[in-house]
Amino acid sequence: MPAHAEDPLRSVVVPFDADTPPPELGRLAAETPERWRTVDRSRHAPRLVLVPDDAGEGVAGAALVTARPDTAYLKIVDAIGDVRAAVRAVVAHARRLALAQVKWEGWTVSPAVAESEGFTALTPPLAQPQDAPGPPAGYVRWLSGATVPEPRYYGQSTHFTCGAVTALVARAHAGNLPWTALDRRAELTLWRDATNFPSCEPVGLGLAVHRAWPESAVTVHLDSEDPLFLDHLTDPERAWRTVLQDVSREEAARAGVPVRSERLTLAAILSGLDRRQPTLLLLSLDRMQGYDVPHWVLCHAAVPGALVIDDPWAETSRGDTWVDAHLLPVPEDSLDAMSTLSPGPFRGAVTLGAGAAYPGHPPSSQRTW
Repeated sequence: MPAHAEDPLRSVVVPFDADTPPPELGRLAAETPERWRTVDRSRHAPRLVLVPDDAGEGVAGAALVTARPDTAYLKIVDAIGDVRAAVRAVVAHARRLALAQVKWEGWTVSPAVAESEGFTALTPPLAQPQDAPGPPAGYVRWLSGATVPEPRYYGQSTHFTCGAVTALVARAHAGNLPWTALDRRAELTLWRDATNFPSCEPVGLGLAVHRAWPESAVTVHLDSEDPLFLDHLTDPERAWRTVLQDVSREEAARAGVPVRSERLTLAAILSGLDRRQPTLLLLSLDRMQGYDVPHWVLCHAAVPGALVIDDPWAETSRGDTWVDAHLLPVPEDSLDAMSTLSPGPFRGAVTLGAGAAYPGHPPSSQRTW
């Protein structure tokens, strides 16, 4: 079989339960890595893609695949047995599902094998959780043949610095900041200037980005006049944070940072990407992770059928790693729903910079959706 070829007919896809592995695995059950059994991946729909042997009496290869809900990719956690056959079956399965991408965690696969199957090595992360790190390597295969310029991945070091991290990654990706300058000190310094204690609301974040890079264009988009992220607090706590949000709006006006009151559409985000304008987008993690928490991600590219985000948070306790969070394709409808927050509803975003289109990034008029 030539490199990158797939046989979509010779595979079976079955649910995977770590407590009761499917009997179809047969002799390969003994080869399953311990991490298949020690992490609860149920939130991310674990499946086994099985390739029958030539005799049709057993399994020649198998791959454990997962994915965040409402996204457009599959992730291979591991492939065992006939690894190449299993991976080709996963790619064929992803094509049948009309997905944008297949990723492969690099726990055991060599770069040479991954490359021979059409995967490109991901740049190792600048930072990830010390208590639950992901794999040392990762690989990606875009099924549409898309070329997506890759930012470095940086995992936020706290529960509340997502806004600062997305801004720093966006500026470094645009060439306004050396990647070597992106560290915990930079993360916490920008968060301190943007925070409403502990969260970063859109106006405060946009203002902090303007202060850090005054030469770069910054626009805040927020179709709500109400103070944000305060409903869970007592009246005294809400009161002083409301004052801070009011001050942020006043300072943004004095600094000339536009605050647009109309809702930013997904079409406008795509149009901005054509002009090399990434978007810091506020969304809820409810659909992808199961808890309704506001969270900042960086929307920096688009491929047929999806927008591409980098998410500084990975839920490692569920087997979610930097490989999931990095270059993550999300269908337009899904991203639209994730970024429509309550109460309101409202959308918060910060658009950054302007310039020529990224190399390999087709304008929206040339994309097939």
